[in-house]
Amino acid sequence: MLRFLSIRRLAVIDSVDMEFDAGLNVLTGETGAGKSILVGAVGLLLGGRASGDLVRTGEDAATVEALFDRDGKETTVRREVTAQGRSRAFVNGSLATAAALKELSATLIELHGQHEHQTLLDPSTHLTVLDSYADLSDLRAQASQSFADLCSSQKDLEDYKRSSSERASRQERLGFELGEIERIDPQAGEDEELISTRDILANADRIERLCTEAYAALYERDDAVLGTLDGVWRRVAELAAFDSRFKVHVEAREEIKALLEDLAHTLRQPLSADPPSQARLEQVEERLAALERLKRKYGPALADVLSRRDALRRERRTLEDLTGSLDAVETRYATARQAYLSLASSLSQARHDAARRFVPRVEEFLGELAMEQTRVEVRFRGPLPEGSWTAGGLDEAELFVSPNPGEDLRPLVRVASGGELSRLMLAIKTLTAVSRHGFSDAFARTPSSAAPGLIFDEVDAGIGGRVADVVGRKLRALGSAFQVLCITHLPQIAAYADTHFAVAKRVSDGRTTTTVARLDEAGRVRELSRMLGGEGVTELIESSAREMLTGRRVAANAVSGAKDEERPKGESESPASAASAARRATGLGSKTGHGQRAVAREGPRGRRGEGE
Repeated sequence: MLRFLSIRRLAVIDSVDMEFDAGLNVLTGETGAGKSILVGAVGLLLGGRASGDLVRTGEDAATVEALFDRDGKETTVRREVTAQGRSRAFVNGSLATAAALKELSATLIELHGQHEHQTLLDPSTHLTVLDSYADLSDLRAQASQSFADLCSSQKDLEDYKRSSSERASRQERLGFELGEIERIDPQAGEDEELISTRDILANADRIERLCTEAYAALYERDDAVLGTLDGVWRRVAELAAFDSRFKVHVEAREEIKALLEDLAHTLRQPLSADPPSQARLEQVEERLAALERLKRKYGPALADVLSRRDALRRERRTLEDLTGSLDAVETRYATARQAYLSLASSLSQARHDAARRFVPRVEEFLGELAMEQTRVEVRFRGPLPEGSWTAGGLDEAELFVSPNPGEDLRPLVRVASGGELSRLMLAIKTLTAVSRHGFSDAFARTPSSAAPGLIFDEVDAGIGGRVADVVGRKLRALGSAFQVLCITHLPQIAAYADTHFAVAKRVSDGRTTTTVARLDEAGRVRELSRMLGGEGVTELIESSAREMLTGRRVAANAVSGAKDEERPKGESESPASAASAARRATGLGSKTGHGQRAVAREGPRGRRGEGE
């Protein structure tokens, strides 16, 4: 149950604190006063999308904080949104992700928006409505996961078959590319060595001449370097006897001599390892050209060619050593397919069973909402062919209704008015809440204190008069089992509230501010008078408002079998009286003229049966 809601600097709200009670809590106010902002604040606590536009102009951040009481255990949830659009969430003071916040808050409160009834106009949502009523979320999740496994195994099978047909072609291509490289058989660094050899062969004559001249200068001429150096070393040795600086040069004499003799030896035989010839030069040029072709195709560098060769070899081995067989892949697919069909069939059967319970209860509820002659069917299309299977199962379903006697059942989207949609959505949400949170179909056992609060934002769209009074009575009865928060523009509904808040907007110093006030008895009379008469409130209107408030209280007490003075203001009825109130007010569990209706799967409407 939502005990306390605190909002700071959110849109036109500067500061609002609201303390809620059990039972039916109603929020009223002029259009544009900011009621929807309050709902948006709760939406943030439910993990809704945060935006910097939500922050009040001129402020750095907005905060929304709530205190929930569930089974005697208090939980605080806080959401902060900065003007830059960043947000943080806290649960009991500890940081939480938006996903974790959404998962937790969904167990504490359910929010039904003011335009949610419009979703009924989309037939694709009708199956979800039925699943929610029957609480099939776990079974649907299992079917969804099984469908994902089926899709994965199907892809594996298709890939395997495709790879089998493509493998021969790929192996042929691999063989061609690898053969092209391996025929030339390049070696690491070979191109650089060949370029050096080519330069030597192309300049052999000049190299021979330069070597001959250099050798003569070292050894053969009268003034040869080695001969001249002998006199130089004798003089340096004499100098070393007088000056120690020359000793190091004397010591280097033999090393220098060895280097010069090695140079002379090289000059004497410059091309002995690879005698120059035009044939050899052509051979080197051809080898370089072959390597260049490989580099252009698989390079750009020779190292890239070698890497490509190794990669091709690995791929060839992979194709040759490919493990697994078509039979094994097909077996995995068949197993996944059978598992999905089993779960999806169970889900389908559960839906059909739920539809047989759902239809008469919706009709009973609508009968209490001045739609006494309305007939409802859930029409299934399925099982769907294999190509149309989905994560949601083998079914498609659509709600068919006939609001008026003598009219054929037609798709909901074609026949329902706005007011009828609102009432149908209220019936569905009420029955779903009753079913999902541990109550029998007739509220036969003690209401669950673990059930989340329910927020209805303008569930009264398109209705008025006697129907509005009935809706108010239904919401009051629902408040016997759940905490209900309802935003409404209708005094007939507001008069049934256990707790009444008025939302107003005022302008001060050029700033717009929304305020929320919890109303006492006199305040409720004034607010109902405003809702009845607008600006022209008279004593007669106030008297009518007072009479309406008294009359609704009497009616509510007659339904619950208890008097207001027997319980403190704002507290819900006892478990027994709550169950009794909900049972009598909703008409659930009583024998009515509607009885149990068979649900058509295909074609014409099924016959009526007896009540369960």
